[in-house]
Amino acid sequence: MDVPVDVLIHNTVVGMKGEEGTLLLVGDGFYEVNCRFGGSVHRVLLPVGSTVLIAKQPEERFAVDLEIER
Repeated sequence: MDVPVDVLIHNTVVGMKGEEGTLLLVGDGFYEVNCRFGGSVHRVLLPVGSTVLIAKQPEERFAVDLEIER
């Protein structure tokens, strides 16, 4: 993923289930994201091992007749 990118965040440690945020940096074992808590935006470090990030923008679809060499 290129950064910054808008993501959906899943992390059971802090109770995030599809929360919207912005991925700022992929560090050594952590993601640095901005996300909204209450009425404010906070910078949060989330461990890679217990966090799933899903890009909000879907990938482009390829043509069905596209051949991929293996």
